[in-house]
Amino acid sequence: MDLIARVQQHFADSMETKQHAAEKLAAPIAAAIETLTRVLIGEGKILSCGNGGSAADAQHFAAELVGRFERERQELAAVALTTDSSILTAVSNDYAFEQIFARQVRALGKPGDALIAISTSGNSANVLEAVRAAQETGMTVIALTGRDGGEIGARLAADDLHLNVPAERTARIQEVHLLILHCLCDGIDSLLIGDEA
Repeated sequence: MDLIARVQQHFADSMETKQHAAEKLAAPIAAAIETLTRVLIGEGKILSCGNGGSAADAQHFAAELVGRFERERQELAAVALTTDSSILTAVSNDYAFEQIFARQVRALGKPGDALIAISTSGNSANVLEAVRAAQETGMTVIALTGRDGGEIGARLAADDLHLNVPAERTARIQEVHLLILHCLCDGIDSLLIGDEA
């Protein structure tokens, strides 16, 4: 087994996937940046959720907004729904695992807020329930998916945004999701505090 060639192939595959995603998703990502910036300027908040690696991405995104991305600026209102073990275990135990994000969306969300819903397959049941709850609450949904977008992609409303990565492999989809989240952070900062000199 040639491990060097195997590693190089991962890099090549990642670059190819990102190039396809850039061609397909630049305009929808720009629209998502504008949407999220409007939410924040309107004193709304951004909620985020996902499972596994997508949970880590949801937390990473919230941390970049509450803390900072690459430049100093005011704190921005963002909450990852993946971090409170007491809520996650209580809701799983007392209701169902599918409700762990939806109940938080209904408790914390309000019209004018946004939900970042992350699922590589587009079929995560608890993320789908969070999407439903956000729509019922009057929130905008920005879904990050892969493959064919799954049930989440099919559930989105006309005012929602679908950032569907054109890839099948979970690793490649996750790599692009992280890049998309960094694009969102950079774009929000650009609109709020201006381009870097």
